Amino acid sequence: MATRDEIKFLSNPNIGGQRKKYCRFKKFGIKHIDYKDPDFLLQFINDQGKILPRRITGNSLKYQKKVAIAIKRARHLSLLPYVADLLK
Repeated sequence: MATRDEIKFLSNPNIGGQRKKYCRFKKFGIKHIDYKDPDFLLQFINDQGKILPRRITGNSLKYQKKVAIAIKRARHLSLLPYVADLLK
């Protein structure tokens, strides 16, 4: 029986494989999410200004809630827009 190393593929079998999502806050040890830093919070909203869900960002539940609260506070202080066209 041929092993996987001996088999020649027409295309790379690893193409299209999804990478494992991770919580960047747990990985880098970030404890506090600052609502006064709009450049950091822009990573968690899309072009229309909507908050990206956990399944897209990979955040854990605890930090996704903190991110959502920080974005809402930044919107209230007009550091981030509520609705935007082509924000990024």
